[in-house]
Amino acid sequence: MNRSILVVDDEIRYRELYARVLRDAGFDVHEAGSAADALEFMDRRTPDMVVSDVRMPAESGLDLLRRVRAEKPELPFLLVTAYADVREAVDALKLGAVDYLAKPVDLDELLAAVRDTLGVGAGAGGEIPAASLTGIVAESLAMRSVLRDAYRVAPSDATILLTGESGSGKEIVAQFIHRHSARSAKPLVPVNCAAIAPTLLASELFGHEKGAFTGAVTKRKGYFREAHEGTLFLDEIGDMPLELQPSLLRATETGRITPVGSDKETVIDCRLIAATNHDLETDVAEGRFRQDLYYRLNVITIDIPPLRERPEDIPPLARLFLNKDKTEARRLSRAAMQTLISHPWPGNVRELANAMAHVRLLSQTDVILPEHLPPAVRKSAGKAAPESRIPVEQDAPAQTKTLEQHEIEAVTAALKHTKGNRTHAAQLLGITRRGLIYKLKRLGLE
Repeated sequence: MNRSILVVDDEIRYRELYARVLRDAGFDVHEAGSAADALEFMDRRTPDMVVSDVRMPAESGLDLLRRVRAEKPELPFLLVTAYADVREAVDALKLGAVDYLAKPVDLDELLAAVRDTLGVGAGAGGEIPAASLTGIVAESLAMRSVLRDAYRVAPSDATILLTGESGSGKEIVAQFIHRHSARSAKPLVPVNCAAIAPTLLASELFGHEKGAFTGAVTKRKGYFREAHEGTLFLDEIGDMPLELQPSLLRATETGRITPVGSDKETVIDCRLIAATNHDLETDVAEGRFRQDLYYRLNVITIDIPPLRERPEDIPPLARLFLNKDKTEARRLSRAAMQTLISHPWPGNVRELANAMAHVRLLSQTDVILPEHLPPAVRKSAGKAAPESRIPVEQDAPAQTKTLEQHEIEAVTAALKHTKGNRTHAAQLLGITRRGLIYKLKRLGLE
């Protein structure tokens, strides 16, 4: 019989998300929307483990933990908590909680924590079918991990926050999530918040009535209603004006909007995916982004690594962009490919696509040499440190192995210092928790 888990959370979309991930991994999962529902369930059946949110109305996850400990002292209990609740969650460990996970919840870490607690080995659940990756370049372990998380969250209606540098592929991931969601038959509506004048953004998002302001000669539906039953993708959410953020928060919390110039609310039904290249935590601390909206968007976060951190994706992406408009295949020479891999790509995938457009338009040969590449790419390759050069189709040089050894020692020391807590270890290393997970996989430390 599969091990059973009770997931307790008052927000149904997150409860269903955690439940789906655990079911895909082979667990028998039951759900409860409150502490009272959880206790009622446990009167009938005792699960092998409880995963509970901390902040819930009426009785909190900590209240539930205290009551469970009084009657079932051996039942493993895992808490899910916002960063602001960490001290409270640590105190809860004294009550017998096996661990806590800080929001935004890392789905790999959730699975690992449950498996570690129950002594269950990792299975193959949650892997992406090969057909789902058609047309997507993801040779690197880092990008495959991103897409695996995206595939897991796609069927839910959970709000997703995509983070990463400009040009790293956030819109591609948003499209992937929509394509594998229950809303795929309806539209995906992309909106670049940075490209719309602040004075017009409210009417573009929520719509407006005729005559609502000078120039409003017709009634406008707005992007939220255009995305009805589909997905609204708000790119560059960090550039949204501060004065408009309360309206967005209300829309996400209530599922209702008020068009500009109207006094009537309109019900909306769309899944929200937001994306940013900002450090929103810093923006919140400095007053540029509302904290309540940040936490509303930040429950499920997927961080897309920059292209320089996934060099395995550079060759297939370069070939794809090079032959985009031609029926006959043009080939990048070994030297040209090495030059591409050595470039740091500050503009990420967008910059690589532009570089290959340069080559397509200006070179007349079937075999592309380094001199055919844009000057900026050639110059940076000449300045690259030896250990940053990753040979094409050859074993890594000794310098890279030495560098990896240093990484292994640093990561191992951080995990030892934090007693295996990945969130705290990542903070010690000065990287994101997602970045630490990539390192653990790449270095074989899982």
